[in-house]
Amino acid sequence: MEYLWKDRKRFMGMPLSFTRYRLSEDRLFLSTGFLSIKDEEVLLYRIRDISTRRTLWQRLFGVGTVSVVSSDKTMPTLEMKNIKKPLEVKELLHSQVEEMKIRRKVRLGEIMSDGCDCDHDDEPDPDEEL
Repeated sequence: MEYLWKDRKRFMGMPLSFTRYRLSEDRLFLSTGFLSIKDEEVLLYRIRDISTRRTLWQRLFGVGTVSVVSSDKTMPTLEMKNIKKPLEVKELLHSQVEEMKIRRKVRLGEIMSDGCDCDHDDEPDPDEEL
């Protein structure tokens, strides 16, 4: 499998950890561990929000944190901590997420999983009074 981006969680700007992040065309991967490895993945079309955070210490070492909120059941929030070029990674991730949503024809109603009983299409609700 070819990856569009990959990095490791960094300590003082250097990749000295066993936490790895990878981005493919349709998924975001998190791998943690040395002897016992745990792998998680989030399908890109399920991502609902992406944000970045850069503390003073992170800025000094040229790293930051990208947080991803998704409708994934096993990993609703994935934080990619202390990665290089967090703003560029956020933009790359955003463009891939949008591309996958368009490719899979994901509608707003399918993305929202907050329990609201809302119609998000243009057709009027037959039970709604005019």
